Amino acid sequence: MTSFDDLLSQVPIAQIAEQLGVDEATAKTAVGAAVPVLLGGFQAQAGNPEVGLNLENEVANQPLGLLDGGVDMSQVDTSTGSQIIDQTFGAEKNTVISALGNVGGSNISGDLMGKLLPMLAPIVLAYLGKKMLGGGGAAAQPGAAGAGGLGDILGSLLGGATSGQGGTGGLGDILGKAMGQNAGGVLGSVLGGLLGKK
Repeated sequence: MTSFDDLLSQVPIAQIAEQLGVDEATAKTAVGAAVPVLLGGFQAQAGNPEVGLNLENEVANQPLGLLDGGVDMSQVDTSTGSQIIDQTFGAEKNTVISALGNVGGSNISGDLMGKLLPMLAPIVLAYLGKKMLGGGGAAAQPGAAGAGGLGDILGSLLGGATSGQGGTGGLGDILGKAMGQNAGGVLGSVLGGLLGKK
């Protein structure tokens, strides 16, 4: 199992489906499309000296036990998740949500993705925190791993997202595979722009 698959396995699909009012298959498709985009957005932040430390602080601020014994969505702070999404994608947030709303057929909308991303952000950040600590449960110390450490973890997760689907790498590849070429192209452009702001 790649780290990316391990990350996806932490996401409580049934609870998310219930909160979104959709079936589990729809929730699983939406999560599978949204997680690589979140990782790409976080990678763009980790590579930017001005916001990289902010991302590390967000990682450190996630509840330590969030992933222990399976995620309980009642413990996920979606208001913090919304702030994280705003910080990560900035002015491109609505473009990202709209493009994600074009994946997986008519059951998935931008509105659904707009609700899903704030649910996923704290889970993904808690997972990154666990990885920065080598899988342990102690609190992550901002700056301890450096943006390079966080960037390396994100790179390996994004690599896992690609290799699991027979791709060769590159953000556009990952997004295209995750979502189908049209939405992937839009998101690749948006995230490419974010990555270009280093």
